[in-house]
Amino acid sequence: MSSAPTSTTLSGQPRKAETLRQTRTRVLTASFIGNFVEWFDYAVYGYFAVVISEVFFPDSKNKLLLTFGLFAISFLIRPLGGFFWGHLGDRIGRRTALSWSILIMSAATFCIALIPGYATIGVAAPLLLLACRLVQGFSASGEYAGASAFLVEYAPADKRGRYAAVVPASTATGLLMGSLFAAVSTAVLTDAQMHDWGWRVPFLLAAPMGLIGRYIRNKLEDTPAFQEISAEDEVIKAPMMQMFRDHWPALLRAFGAVLLNAVGFYVILSYMPTYLSEVVKLDSTLSYIATTVALITYIGFIFVTGSLSDRFGRRRVLMAAAVLAVVLTIPAFMLLNTGSFVVILLVQVVLGFALTLNDGTLPSFLSELFPTRVRYSGFAVSFNLGNAIFGGTAPAICTWLIATSGSQIAPSYYLIGAAVVSFIAVALSPETSRRPLT
Repeated sequence: MSSAPTSTTLSGQPRKAETLRQTRTRVLTASFIGNFVEWFDYAVYGYFAVVISEVFFPDSKNKLLLTFGLFAISFLIRPLGGFFWGHLGDRIGRRTALSWSILIMSAATFCIALIPGYATIGVAAPLLLLACRLVQGFSASGEYAGASAFLVEYAPADKRGRYAAVVPASTATGLLMGSLFAAVSTAVLTDAQMHDWGWRVPFLLAAPMGLIGRYIRNKLEDTPAFQEISAEDEVIKAPMMQMFRDHWPALLRAFGAVLLNAVGFYVILSYMPTYLSEVVKLDSTLSYIATTVALITYIGFIFVTGSLSDRFGRRRVLMAAAVLAVVLTIPAFMLLNTGSFVVILLVQVVLGFALTLNDGTLPSFLSELFPTRVRYSGFAVSFNLGNAIFGGTAPAICTWLIATSGSQIAPSYYLIGAAVVSFIAVALSPETSRRPLT
């Protein structure tokens, strides 16, 4: 008689473990797709910036700067999106926020492909482009923070860093596919074809990818941590207000910690092909190839650094990233300007590795820095403020710094400044890797 419950329990445990494993796999897939779509869009916009500038600003002497200016302006709305999606994610649930954000983001990206050029509709063309990028920036502001919180709250306690590393890996994969698409397009298509329709194709791909991501997310339950506070009636009506009132020190530290990620990601991985082709005068196809190889190694390093942060702690890994950025950046930019393809490739790989120490650790660090009731809000606000002010503006600021100073290594000083601020912010923060989420 006593063996029956034991048999049921033992047979039930594998089924429960298998169900949890399948759920975590779907969570990883859904989180990956959403961020992939977002950064694939940013990648193709950055990599096709020269073509886009000629389509939308053909008569301007500063058309490339205007194109990157639009890129930067679209980031300025991200803090508003962070407030909106953070409130929605902490008030109603992570799944709801993520399902809607990917739908709106994909639609806005798709619409960019349909905008006629300046030659067809005049000034309305750049205005429509700005409108689409504002909507895209608003919706995308919930992706990185929401996906990170989602993964951390589903992950085993000792693997939160590794699970959260999927988010920066997906962003790098989006950049990688954008780089590959740009490299193939510039090699295969003529200049006339690129200006006519070639640059539009990658934006069209956002629609099917976004629908797939939304479908997977709608099939998931909300995270165990959010379900726990819901069951205990601890979901608060005004998470933003509580975050600013009770958790503002953590918010300030999070904002500072974000700066190296914000500047480094867009300078090293997004702006770099333009820098190599326009400043170093490297062949555009070779510049895309170099960035592509760097991105492949970056993706591999990401999961290593996520695991390192689980073993050695978030603070040690994040501070090591800041130190390496300070030490390596100026010599790296000097070597980039040698014009040697092999040297450029090695420099990008080394810079990418240093950046992964920050990027692979930051999602778990920011998620753990805030309690469950305000986790989405704290992450979304700090991350999107940092990226709006310092990240999205990085390509435009780098272009302006080079133009005004006449120094080809001027972007390195911007990156070093961000690294110093991040080091101080992390040094003042507690170690979060071994703290319980609830």
